[in-house]
Amino acid sequence: MAFIRTLLEGRNITPNAVQEQMLTSHVRAMAHRSLTGEPLPEVEESLFEEISADSLEMAKAVVEQFGNLPVEEAWLLSVHFEVAKDNL
Repeated sequence: MAFIRTLLEGRNITPNAVQEQMLTSHVRAMAHRSLTGEPLPEVEESLFEEISADSLEMAKAVVEQFGNLPVEEAWLLSVHFEVAKDNL
């Protein structure tokens, strides 16, 4: 979460309390999947076409920290960053 906070702060993005809680829960689930190898349900890439390149880039950077998660994890995570941008 410290890595994520640094990414967000560098872009002046501040999640509200609910967004922070949801983000933390999602990252914990990602960590669990990283350890157990549990797959995600099938995710359709086209659902994320409106996510900004910046949010996706941040999410991919987070997923890379785990080293063993599929790109679909970044697609899902990017939604948290995109939503938090609206707090500005």
